[in-house]
Amino acid sequence: MSLTPHDIAKMLDHSTLQPFLTEADIRHGCEVALKYDTASVCARPGDMKIVAEMLKGSDVKVCTVIGFPHGNHTTAIKVAEAEAALDDGCVELDMVINLGKMIAGDEAYVQNEIKQIVDLAHARNAKVKVIIETCYLTDEQKKRACELAAEVNADWVKTSTGYGSAGCTLPDLRLMRAAVPASVQVKGSGGIRDLDTVLAARQIGASRCGVSATEKIMQEAEARYARGELTEAPVGEVDTTGGY
Repeated sequence: MSLTPHDIAKMLDHSTLQPFLTEADIRHGCEVALKYDTASVCARPGDMKIVAEMLKGSDVKVCTVIGFPHGNHTTAIKVAEAEAALDDGCVELDMVINLGKMIAGDEAYVQNEIKQIVDLAHARNAKVKVIIETCYLTDEQKKRACELAAEVNADWVKTSTGYGSAGCTLPDLRLMRAAVPASVQVKGSGGIRDLDTVLAARQIGASRCGVSATEKIMQEAEARYARGELTEAPVGEVDTTGGY
């Protein structure tokens, strides 16, 4: 099946999460996202007012991260952070689960925290992506984390922050897609830097990819489209290890 570059753009959450980025960098990131009409700009919580201003009137969503990158904030702090982001115009929240609790088997804690964020977001017409940080979990823990998120109506499950010991892998995307119902989407993130990886994630069933290499990926998509070669054909295994 043939694709258009816009199909690819609408899979991309353009990420501007590095700690050293300036306001000028954030504004440039929004300009890149607007140029290609990406799915969203995923920026740091303190940047939400800038991003909301820049994206106003466009089809590019305002997205931020909650409990990022380690996930070990208290639930109250995560909820407060989410509420502040929503107040600032955010409509998608990428929250990190409490990894220590998940590894220790305290599923009730992990699920309750997800539920509080999801309920808050849904009450305000926003959506939630639950980052399970796959690099620190066993396959069984990955599956359970996805199931816990799905049970409380999370909108996405997401592989990685991009700041752990490894990033997105295709086997993890397959595992996660199989672990959740069709009503829950899957997002890959962490080390996704080329079009082939995005296409591989799409083939598996991921609807979003978190990337900072948006311009490179979109230039590849446009060039391939011009040659009549932008398709959903399967590609080889890709194993990414880097951050955003």
